[in-house]
Amino acid sequence: MSDLKKWKTLKSKMVLDNPWCQVRQDEIELPNGKIIDDYFVSIKPDVAMVLPITANREIIFVRQYRHAVGEFFLELPAGNFDPTKENAEVAAIRELAEETGYIPQEFRKIGTLYDKPSKDTNQIHLFLAENVSKVGEQQLDITEEIEIVFIPVEAVLEKIIQGEISVAGTIAAIFLGLNLLTV
Repeated sequence: MSDLKKWKTLKSKMVLDNPWCQVRQDEIELPNGKIIDDYFVSIKPDVAMVLPITANREIIFVRQYRHAVGEFFLELPAGNFDPTKENAEVAAIRELAEETGYIPQEFRKIGTLYDKPSKDTNQIHLFLAENVSKVGEQQLDITEEIEIVFIPVEAVLEKIIQGEISVAGTIAAIFLGLNLLTV
């Protein structure tokens, strides 16, 4: 059995408490007795992410600008949600419909991952949506400008290798979800 020990939180205070961003400052004691008085933790909402696949074996991606790094990215449809107020599956289907106008015929959870557990509190809930079909138009938030991109399942690995798809959660969902495909 492992001798690893958890860190001890001695004090904790919110240093930034905004609806869009919360940061907590912890004073912690490490197992070796050292004290760190400025360990910062981002309190983030959970994320629901969908790997949507059409009956023609195309994955629906969204291309959008990400201001933190100043670039455009190909990602799977996803969005934040509060797990105390909304179920992850409901959030995932809602985000898929809002960002793409598509809904699934078959839908199942493929995993739950932590994003960056060293500094962030949130989880990413991953879902596989098969035989998706268009039922409406995009219903985008004010900060969203999204281009829908269809990529054949057979071509997606090469796009990851070439760096065209480079967001960690998206790549994890692709690898987990493609193992479960029924189409």
